[in-house]
Amino acid sequence: MHFLDQAKIFIRSGTGGPGAVSFRREKFIEYGGPDGGNGGKGGDIIFEVVPGLNTLIDFRYTQHFRAPRGKGGAGSNRTGAGGDDLVIRVPVGTQILSEDKEEVLADFVTPGERRVFLRGGDGGRGNATYKTSTNRAPRQHGSGWPSEEMWVWLRLKLLADCGLVGLPNAGKSTFINAVSNAKAKVADYPFTTIRPQLGVAAHKGREFVVADIPGLIEGAADGAGIGDRFLGHIERCRVLLHLVDATGDDPVDAFHIVCGELDAYGAGLADKPQIIALNKVDALDAKAVEKLRKKIAKVSGAEVMLLSGATGAGLEPVLDRIIEALGPTAASVAAAAPDAEPWSPI
Repeated sequence: MHFLDQAKIFIRSGTGGPGAVSFRREKFIEYGGPDGGNGGKGGDIIFEVVPGLNTLIDFRYTQHFRAPRGKGGAGSNRTGAGGDDLVIRVPVGTQILSEDKEEVLADFVTPGERRVFLRGGDGGRGNATYKTSTNRAPRQHGSGWPSEEMWVWLRLKLLADCGLVGLPNAGKSTFINAVSNAKAKVADYPFTTIRPQLGVAAHKGREFVVADIPGLIEGAADGAGIGDRFLGHIERCRVLLHLVDATGDDPVDAFHIVCGELDAYGAGLADKPQIIALNKVDALDAKAVEKLRKKIAKVSGAEVMLLSGATGAGLEPVLDRIIEALGPTAASVAAAAPDAEPWSPI
């Protein structure tokens, strides 16, 4: 399945049906009077969150969504049938943006959530509702309320607990393959990852979702390389694992580049908790590894962990640190204090 995280679509709710102009004419009934029914309500545009989806690829081929209009009223005070609601199914983590992408109109993060986004127009009034003591035979009727329509952007931000960041070939794909059942592509050239990958890691009875995004290079915020658009997929992560390639030309400079791109992107990414790991340490001798570790620790002001995604060395401590940074689950908190208020992550 192809991955698509942005799509522009047109949505329109249904127009209300017109009211009827009708008069009751029955044998042996002297005074008939108006009996035109109201029109039916137009269909709503409803967005529904479906847990099984993880891409917006369907919206590449279907871009116009129009709910049916309501039916017109009829004699004998019969109300017209309402138009069926149109349900648009989107993945968890989908945002609806205005056409200019300046305003977030909706943000869907709960599986199974349903929201009426555009309401269908109400049906018009039939002439029976216009009858008064002075207007016994009205011929006016309502034509039905108009629909609502707009162009919107759908943007998918994957939901993950831990996001992987680093320069291209920092070993992010190797790491996610080692800790989960993900099958990310691994090769000896830059940008082997061209779309986000999700993997579920299990460690010490705890499961958490890891997100691997394409590597960043200097100037990604200005469009260099693949750009920084995919950073949106780690905006919801609670912790970032920053992998630094120990075999790179200048690991310290690589650390600064990634931090600079996170800060340039904004959205609070630079302020998220970071776990820094020096990766591919199996390719260097212990003395060189320790020298690099101390340099990065000095410029970052944080502990630098040693890791080799290829051999598995250092994986256990890194996973322990991720679980520690994520904090307790809601279930574990409830089990420890069943009478306490439900815990939710910040």
